[in-house]
Amino acid sequence: MPTFAPTADSVGSLYRSHHGWLHNWLWRKVGCRDGAADIAHDTFMRVLDAGALETLREPRAYLSTIANGLLVNHWRRLTLERAYLEALAVQEAVLEPSPEERALVIEALMQVDAMLASLAPKVREAFLLSQIDGWTYAAIAAHLQVSERMVKKYMAQAMLQCLLISNGDA
Repeated sequence: MPTFAPTADSVGSLYRSHHGWLHNWLWRKVGCRDGAADIAHDTFMRVLDAGALETLREPRAYLSTIANGLLVNHWRRLTLERAYLEALAVQEAVLEPSPEERALVIEALMQVDAMLASLAPKVREAFLLSQIDGWTYAAIAAHLQVSERMVKKYMAQAMLQCLLISNGDA
């Protein structure tokens, strides 16, 4: 084997002499030509980044040592990606409601919609501002130009409708 001192010129010479061998060696390990090409490229980038290096007596051993480290990183990343995709697949299945659950949710939404439609406009607005938007009774009173006491009455009417729906009386 020839000996190389990794200067910019010798890295080029090292690349020309050993890139084909390294690519084929990585291809056998990875099983994918593109993956092997990426790791071979990264291997030579590491050689360039290493800076002042000792004279290489066994260039293939040196390259395969760097490439092995990159392979370990590659396999770790693949394992992590697979685990993430598996977790995502399980999570999507858990979050996916069954047809029965969908029907129940749609029915409940239709009941809430009917309850809201049955309320007087100011009662409905007060209820939505309080329960959906989180407004205080004072802010609702100022917005609707009514007293806080009237807002409390509006809320009592809306809550009564909710109670009637939950008991099936509405």
